[in-house]
Amino acid sequence: MPEEAQTQVRAAWLYYVEGLTQAEIAERLKMTRLRVNRLLAEARSSGLVNITINSRLESCVRLERALVTEFGLKDAVVVPSPADPNQVAAQIGKAAGDFVSRIIEERPSGIFGVGWGGTLRETIRHVRAGQYRGLTVTSMMGGLTYGIEINTFEIASRFARLWQAECHYLAAPIYAGTPQSRDTILAQDVFEAAFARIRATDVAILSAGDLSERSLLVRYGLPGDIRVEELARAGAVGDILGQFIDRSGQAIGHPINSRAIALPLDQLRRIPTVILASGGTNKADIIAASLRGKLASVLITDEDAAAAIMARPAH
Repeated sequence: MPEEAQTQVRAAWLYYVEGLTQAEIAERLKMTRLRVNRLLAEARSSGLVNITINSRLESCVRLERALVTEFGLKDAVVVPSPADPNQVAAQIGKAAGDFVSRIIEERPSGIFGVGWGGTLRETIRHVRAGQYRGLTVTSMMGGLTYGIEINTFEIASRFARLWQAECHYLAAPIYAGTPQSRDTILAQDVFEAAFARIRATDVAILSAGDLSERSLLVRYGLPGDIRVEELARAGAVGDILGQFIDRSGQAIGHPINSRAIALPLDQLRRIPTVILASGGTNKADIIAASLRGKLASVLITDEDAAAAIMARPAH
């Protein structure tokens, strides 16, 4: 380990485990207090130090119970919303990583399906590694045609590597050029086998996208001939697995959904456990719609988003 890294670990140990002040650490390690402060800040941001508070906020617990009751969920996890909206995915990812780890440790076999996105990328960082040779990880939708770490291919392979599990991709773009070309692609033997595997998924983890520029699908994945405005006019509030739904959780009547190379929504509803890990108040409409449409049975979100979801009218 490089000397700087060893110094950082030593400073973190003295501060968080032995309870020394920054001034005491500076004197002990023969450095300035400013440098100690920097080392501790870097230890937090790099993930070297993770702080766990062994308590639950009563307001979050109350929202979890309300969500389960309102939408008939198997479970809900609500984490406090960070002051910085850009940290929402990271906070949800921590909770999702722990939730997924517990599921896999309890049942380390079967088929685990994944979507894509920033929240799932954060989730992977907090999943506990293991050796689960009876487990298969599969992507549930096509991906982008260029490399990016939020892509379905990257998400699936990173989960599989963590668990030493078998990995399968849906080696296709998110959208075909036309509904007819999608049907032609899916008629091939290799895709028939892939979709049979995806339909047999036991547990899936997905995220959802809204219609704003914050949506990764809007920024990176929509075909050039599709405009967000026309999707909104058709009643869309966002997408799940690249398929756009209205406020009631039903697919909108727009050709984009017939071009999506992904597990159809009516088949998604049949998967025993679908975890929706998504947050931010900008996503309240799409999350609420997904829950109303029975597209997920577990929700992992943040407190502000949960409150906004509960405030959304049923129609």
